[in-house]
Amino acid sequence: MQLFIGGACAGKRDVVNARFPSAVWRRLSPGQRLHEVSHIMQPNVPLVLHGVFEWLAAVLSSDISSDASRDQWRQDLANLDTAAHTHGVTLVLIMNELGRGIVPMARDQRRLRDLSGWFSQDAAAQSEQVWHVRHGLVQALKP
Repeated sequence: MQLFIGGACAGKRDVVNARFPSAVWRRLSPGQRLHEVSHIMQPNVPLVLHGVFEWLAAVLSSDISSDASRDQWRQDLANLDTAAHTHGVTLVLIMNELGRGIVPMARDQRRLRDLSGWFSQDAAAQSEQVWHVRHGLVQALKP
């Protein structure tokens, strides 16, 4: 699995599209479990998952605690990565970096920022490679 992370309009999509021109792109649906996208994997065809921020926002309206959500997505990331290896699929996650901005005043927005940070950490830990994209330039964080 590879993770591409950077700010809004930093060039993440362009970089991923250039590196994986034959990839299947899938926007995560709010409330969807991560492992549910494994059914669209095609052998030896990269799969790009995006829309993580919106997907995480669905946790705010659920009754699931942050800890339970994190446990769930850690397991789902591991299962999805295993499925990708089984099918010879390069799995790519695209995420927005939120940690460098102003901390929101609204409680739910702070929680969303926290969830995004935790998900980024967990995705980075699971990923074989992590890339930071800024101004269209790519820096290897975990080569």
